[in-house]
This record gives sequence, structure tokens and C-alpha cells, in this order.
Amino acid sequence: MGTLASSFSSNAVVRRSDHPLTNDEIAEVAPSVLAHAAHESRSARYSYIPTIDVLDALRKEGFQPFMVCQTRVRNDDMREYTKHMLRLRHADQITGMRETNEVILLNSHNGSSSYQMIAGMIRWACQNGIVCGHELSDIRIPHKGDVIREVTEGAFKVLQSFGETERQREGMAATVLDEAEQLAFARAALTLRYDEDKPAPVTERQLLAPRRAEDRSPDLWTTFNRLQENMIRGGLHGRNASGRATTTRAVTGIDQNIRLNRALWALADELRRLRS
Repeated sequence: MGTLASSFSSNAVVRRSDHPLTNDEIAEVAPSVLAHAAHESRSARYSYIPTIDVLDALRKEGFQPFMVCQTRVRNDDMREYTKHMLRLRHADQITGMRETNEVILLNSHNGSSSYQMIAGMIRWACQNGIVCGHELSDIRIPHKGDVIREVTEGAFKVLQSFGETERQREGMAATVLDEAEQLAFARAALTLRYDEDKPAPVTERQLLAPRRAEDRSPDLWTTFNRLQENMIRGGLHGRNASGRATTTRAVTGIDQNIRLNRALWALADELRRLRS
């Protein structure tokens, strides 16, 4: 698979590749990563450290970017400062059998985000980025002090957390759900995306529908992946509140994508713990 640049949502553009992204490839979709200065709205107390400098330091420590995106903005003056996201893999975790761990790095240069490190995972079958763990496990680094050192240390802390993430994943894979449990999981997932006072445009069974033969297994891990892919990618045909035909959209925006991904993981992990 070659480098792919496509619409991540109505608010972001993404590039994901099977090889480490170069600075030129990153700049094509996320110029804010290579911004040379902070936005003029930042005060003198704002310590400006370009994301590209942080990325170069992480590369020296064995981390390589395989995905990048940034938020779309209506004001072109903000395009080189807006929030951006990189998903990186460490040298000893570049590939995996079915999934590969990724360190998610978030930042902006307009004050909308501190440096933030989150545990993630890529599933090869669907190329959908998963967000693992609880928000309390995030590492947030303000724009002050020795940012490069703290981000590098944060990346290794996230790397160390993958042992627990793997145990959770294995526990989900060992948990078999009956039909009623799968439907309950899907019903809870729908409430994360749609208003409870309006009917969802799609049904629980549509969210559970597999997109490939290997995703038919009833275990919790596979069920979670079916739900995650169908909700994040959209494209499901249904009816809106007025009864008109509609098609679900891909999840919009970096923040919304992370929130929904994280909430789905929390649901799956809670179900795992209840069953165990």
C-alpha cells in the first residue's frame, strides 16, 4: 500500500502510509507541523517549540510517523497554526500480526492545544486508528520549559503502557458475547454518537454488520472493531428523524474522533471487566 492522502472528515485531511512519512509528505497535508512561529495571538510567556523539532527528536529515539492530519480552518491565516495529530510507531513495534501500537501526538501553535501524548493502535484489516485507555492516562505538556525532553519522555511512558493495553485486548479477544450482549454494546455505542431524544439514523444490527469475512467472530474484540469501524467511517444507509433517507458521515474533526474512539474503548473494556 502506498501513501494515501484523503479526506479524514469534513474538518481534517489525513495522510497514512506503510512507510515512515517524510517532512515533505507531512507538509502536504499538515503545514502546521512545520510552522516556524506561534500564532500572533500567543503572548511572550508562550514557549514556542515547533512540532517538527519535537518530531525530529522523537525520530532520533526510534519513533517514526506513519499518519498525520490537521484540522481544516475557515480562516487561512490559521492554517499553519491549527491543531494537528501525528501517529508514530517505535522501531521495535513497526509491524504486527494484526495490530500495531501507535503513540498519538497532538499539538497546535494557536493556543488550542498543549502537547498531548495518547496510546493508540492501528488494525491492519481496516486501517482504522484506535485510541486506547482513559483520558487520565494522557500525558499533557504545556508550551513552557523543556518541551522536547518532556515530550520524548512522555512518548516512552506511552510505550510502556502498551503492556496493559495488550492485556486488555487479549481479554476482549477471549470474551465471547451472545447476540443480546452484542446488541446491548451497539445500543450503548449509538448513544455516544447521537442524541438520545432523537432516533438514531441506523440500527444496532447495522453497526454490528461486518465489512469483511474475518470480522464475523462474536468475541468482544472483534465486535468492538466492527462497531468502531462502522461509526468512524460512516457510510451506513438509514433514516433521519423526519424519516428521510440518509447516509451516516465519517466522524468529523480530530477531537471528536478521539473522544468517540476513547469512549468506545472504555465501553469495551468495562464489558470485559464485568464479564471476567
